[in-house]
Amino acid sequence: MTHPVRRGGCAIVGVAESDIGEVAAGMSPLDLMAQATQRALADCGLKLSDIDGVFATTSQSRMPTLALCEYLGLQPRYHDGTNIGGSSFMSMVAHAQAAIAAGLCDVALIAYGSTQRSMGRSNVAAPDANPYEAPYRPIYTGSSYALAASRHMHEFGTTREQLAQIAVAARGWALLNPKAWEKQPLTVEEVLGARVLSSPLTVRDCCLVTDGGGALILCSAQRAAHLKSRPAFVLGTGDALSHLNISQMPDLTITAAVRSGAAAYAMAGLRPSEIDVVEVYDAFTITTLMFLEDLGFCPKGEGGRFVADGAIAPGGRLPVNTNGGGLSYCHPGMYGVFVLIEAVRQVRGEAGKRQVLNCATAIAHGNGGTLSSQSTVILGNASTV
Repeated sequence: MTHPVRRGGCAIVGVAESDIGEVAAGMSPLDLMAQATQRALADCGLKLSDIDGVFATTSQSRMPTLALCEYLGLQPRYHDGTNIGGSSFMSMVAHAQAAIAAGLCDVALIAYGSTQRSMGRSNVAAPDANPYEAPYRPIYTGSSYALAASRHMHEFGTTREQLAQIAVAARGWALLNPKAWEKQPLTVEEVLGARVLSSPLTVRDCCLVTDGGGALILCSAQRAAHLKSRPAFVLGTGDALSHLNISQMPDLTITAAVRSGAAAYAMAGLRPSEIDVVEVYDAFTITTLMFLEDLGFCPKGEGGRFVADGAIAPGGRLPVNTNGGGLSYCHPGMYGVFVLIEAVRQVRGEAGKRQVLNCATAIAHGNGGTLSSQSTVILGNASTV
């Protein structure tokens, strides 16, 4: 039987952020989801009544899809509340792609919102109980990623200076993005000299804590051809799970992005060398490095040398996290939706001063938990389908 999901059969046609940074007093995650939804609809020229598939998640609601549908007055034919952390949105793109191909919905909304900065941690879901790691009093999730960074440094000779280059590169891109939270240049020395969060990582190796929301609108390629926005076609998707707790990760230097990336490349019929822009989840500097390796942009263990000397900064050989990433643009908890938004803007040629010339393909990779869930989406413009 022929599989209903085909390369380029579905497109992301609308994208938008809500207000980000620190939002107005009294705004809720649902307010931000709705705000981003209306802006994404305006981006593509569709109406709220056109949405018949709703995909939503947030750490600040037990039933986010139900809550958002009530808020927006929607009664969708299809719905999904997947929560595997920050990779949920890439996974939802794959689910929406399949639902549209199967005729379960025609126009899908993927939405997220968080007020974790303005409300504080008391309003954000606590990690699951963990009797195996909690006695050691780790800083959640910093100590988990610090453990992976320590192992990578031990095994491959990766240096603190190389990790710091990743934060500096992200800041360079953020300075080209008027919406970015960080507005000042950053040096390697400033990263290394910052307060240590969990050795070997300093606070400048770690993502921001901001408010914000985002939304994506998806439909079939046929319907996309009649909308006002330029579509970003879904060329490939891949999902992979590894573990929940970092102590159960099979190898601290290899993530399940190896598998999710391979699946996405296979569906897209592309190789890493054919990707023009790389957008990966950068909750910590070590994640950017590991995903560049695991997604095939450099060999395992070579990530530190690969990112050195501004290689992934503006003007470098590979554009990575061109909006400034979670390190310097925004990071309202589950950052993956913003990775997708930037990938769409790049293949549509709408990224302003940070636009990568002749960008036809982009990879958007999400990470959830403590390097636990990995989801990959490859997007392309009209020249790729």
